[in-house]
Amino acid sequence: MTHIKQFARLALAASVLLATGACTTAGKQGAGKQGDELSIYAAGPRAGSHVVVADFEASQRVAGASVLVPKPAVPKVAASRVGVDVGQEAMTLHFKDAWYANLRVETDAPLDLRAYAPAGVLAFDMNVEDMAQGGVSFKVGCGKGCERQVPFLVPARAMAGKGWQPLVFPMRCFTRDRDDFSAVSTPFALEGSGTGRVGIAQVRFLKSGTPNTSCPDYKTQSVTPEMLNQSWSINHWGPRHEAKKAEARRRNAAGEKTRIVFIGDSITEGWEKTGAPVWQRHYAKYNALGLGLGFGGDHTENVLWRLQHGALDGLDPKVVVLMVGTNNTGDRLENPVTTAAGVRRNIDEIQQRLPNANILLLAIFPRDEKPDSQLRRINDQVNAILSGFDDGKRIAFLDINQAFLTADGTLSREVMPDLLHLNEQSYEVWARAMEPALQRLLSQ
Repeated sequence: MTHIKQFARLALAASVLLATGACTTAGKQGAGKQGDELSIYAAGPRAGSHVVVADFEASQRVAGASVLVPKPAVPKVAASRVGVDVGQEAMTLHFKDAWYANLRVETDAPLDLRAYAPAGVLAFDMNVEDMAQGGVSFKVGCGKGCERQVPFLVPARAMAGKGWQPLVFPMRCFTRDRDDFSAVSTPFALEGSGTGRVGIAQVRFLKSGTPNTSCPDYKTQSVTPEMLNQSWSINHWGPRHEAKKAEARRRNAAGEKTRIVFIGDSITEGWEKTGAPVWQRHYAKYNALGLGLGFGGDHTENVLWRLQHGALDGLDPKVVVLMVGTNNTGDRLENPVTTAAGVRRNIDEIQQRLPNANILLLAIFPRDEKPDSQLRRINDQVNAILSGFDDGKRIAFLDINQAFLTADGTLSREVMPDLLHLNEQSYEVWARAMEPALQRLLSQ
């Protein structure tokens, strides 16, 4: 691939290469001292490894020049397509209308990456051909059942059409306290969603180097306000926020008293979809604004951004119902302490902006079928911390999770069809279980 080599020479002349001099370019391997570099993919996967391409329903080992992930007999998204084209020195992941696309290197025997984490760097060359309706992220495994992800939607869209470019990530982007990199079976993965086409070449770890990219600090990400940048949300998240602000202004100008405000993620947003009939029966009489302040996909930092950018302007409710945090868990396997800090930061912001409101803080709802699943256990740990935020005055913590579960803690698909989101009957369960606490706060 001559164009990659040409770019590499230009990058070298421009001193874009790593400070160690160890950064390889496509078609050129072995730079740097012996042991300083660990190649993962260079004109093919490293010896003892292979490449897999997958969507959310199936996966396919890559052998040959072009692979398309096979569709099941009854696909959930019939129009979606995920595949990879393999060239002499690079591989290109292409995806269309995809919920999830994955291109990863798997090893036959686990690799020891402790020499490269957390002080080293992950370096590779990338060519974004199309990303106008898509997004990408990168993952590095950190041991059995452990992987770390760095979202890259906004920078990737900025790279579209500009040819091959070197990317160098500090390994601290993929490292958390107490991670054990001694046995990593998936050292690198490129993930996409929506529609896009992106090439990857010369994937390697280096013991030291100069990063040319950055990533959020995982210790403060949950409390640092940020817009939600996902391929499926980026085009409507901001406009939805502005539309809901306009609705609040209209209510305020009309003198309509909003007594209850619901704030949260897709589970709260579901009140205006699956839960709409239940909403009308229970909350329409309060002129409640819950239909506007639940945004699918939101993490604690995304809710915080909305609060700081006018979501509550002009409102003076009696009660705010707050539930957020399950996306911190599901997307990042976040430390429960960090997620709880994000919830606390949102509580503080609400109290500052709505000094007359009581806050009904809900435990994060259960997810996954079994009570011992990793995500369920993380949420339970978050909830244990949230319970301590109840001050007996303006903040009331309420855990109604048992209302959704069987006696042994199992979550049924009859209650939450995807083991995360509620059906109409479950919104009725939510409303009834919450009613005593809600009435008490409304009457204060």
